[in-house]
Amino acid sequence: MKVIIIGSGIAGLASAIRLACAGHQVTVFEANAYPGGKLSEIYSDGFRFDAGPSLFTLPQLVDELYTLAGKVPQDHFSYLRLVKSCNYFFEDGTRFSAFHNREEMAEELKNKLGIKDPTPFFNQLDKANIRYQLTAPIFIEKSLHRLKNHFSIETFKGILNMGKLNLFESMNQENEKIFTNKYLHFYFNRFATYNGSNPYQTPALLNMIPHLEHNIGSYFPIKGMYSITQSIFDLAKELGVEFHFISKVEEILVKDNNACGVKVNGIEFFSDVVLSNMDIHPTYKKLLPKVKAPNRILKQEKSSSALIFYWGINKVFGELDLHNILFTENYKEEFDTIFTKKSIYKDPTIYINITSKLKHDDAPKDCENWFVMINVPNNQGQDWDKLIKDAKTKIIQKIERTLKVDISNLILTEQILDPRTIEIKTSSFAGALYGNASNNRYAAFLRHKNFSSTISGLYFCGGSVHPGGGIPLCLNSAKIVSKLISDDYR
Repeated sequence: MKVIIIGSGIAGLASAIRLACAGHQVTVFEANAYPGGKLSEIYSDGFRFDAGPSLFTLPQLVDELYTLAGKVPQDHFSYLRLVKSCNYFFEDGTRFSAFHNREEMAEELKNKLGIKDPTPFFNQLDKANIRYQLTAPIFIEKSLHRLKNHFSIETFKGILNMGKLNLFESMNQENEKIFTNKYLHFYFNRFATYNGSNPYQTPALLNMIPHLEHNIGSYFPIKGMYSITQSIFDLAKELGVEFHFISKVEEILVKDNNACGVKVNGIEFFSDVVLSNMDIHPTYKKLLPKVKAPNRILKQEKSSSALIFYWGINKVFGELDLHNILFTENYKEEFDTIFTKKSIYKDPTIYINITSKLKHDDAPKDCENWFVMINVPNNQGQDWDKLIKDAKTKIIQKIERTLKVDISNLILTEQILDPRTIEIKTSSFAGALYGNASNNRYAAFLRHKNFSSTISGLYFCGGSVHPGGGIPLCLNSAKIVSKLISDDYR
């Protein structure tokens, strides 16, 4: 069949590979001049920055694409497993690192946090593993919206173990019951940010997220995060996928309730199947103007966004690693400010990613490339210029308090990404990083399905639809949708 894919985000690229391997003729139209969507890169005055996602887990989902194409993954894409996932800093001077090895982690908890018995910590990780194993085959690896997928051993097993999922407490409520140490409250609550949600609202089920980072491991691509995009883009081209860049799709063509192609720059291109990797909101509102939109889904609360400063720093910091978190003193108030007040908290938690720690050519000698990010609300028409100016001052002050160094005098170059530019560059509605938020227990069921119920031949993939945002979920989205298409057109 002829398949047209709208957008070359990570899910669009992976879908293109899977569909090409299934023998289909695949064409991708991309509005930008480059592939990858959020997973892109920036060059500035001798520094290179991975512009979007910075954490790499479940690398086997990338390896699968090469295996599917009959290639040896290691010949085309290489990565290393990190010894520790992140360094954590608190305003009172407390610091600790999260190690993957349990013995090292137990020593860290004892020496840095005074926790003599690490059993509750590891019990929570074991519980995370159980929850992931129970839910992944149902909610992550298959379509939730095909009835036949509910009649399986995995579904039956999940129903029998429903009590272990804790759908009725929030992430924070469960963590507060388990841990008396306040630092561990912060630590486990922060995993809600992995899908742009609020730990004081999102269900405790999402306490399974640490399983990916702790139990399975976090990784780093040898050539940087953007090499994920570049390597699978190269694979797609090798498989015969045709790419058209600076080619913004204006409309999805529908005839007799069948998707039959797209219109690009006034020219119609026809196909048997159309797959949108574009955010579901603009897909309906801009590309399907004559089709009734699923407004109930589109009006759901959106995830948080991000404000990112890409700084070239004229110094090397030994206490910092690839991933670093500088926590706020009041996590609850920070999330309330983001999700209720729709503003930036006065003391934001800061994430600093420094790829030059492992990929040394990302920064000049004796320098570092800092990706400095804070969680912010999605774009609701706030005065972002003022918010960004104020936030930058507070971020610099917090870093200087923590590291005891005048950072402002070390910044050699600066680029900025905010909710407005995220929306413009990636078509993510309101600049929300993960589509809908997961701030209620029904969130998994409220994401848009990977296919249209009313238009034959129209499918969806990416972070705004099932199963959600982030690299692993987007790669699973591609896996799900390519199987749906194969099943429907067998």
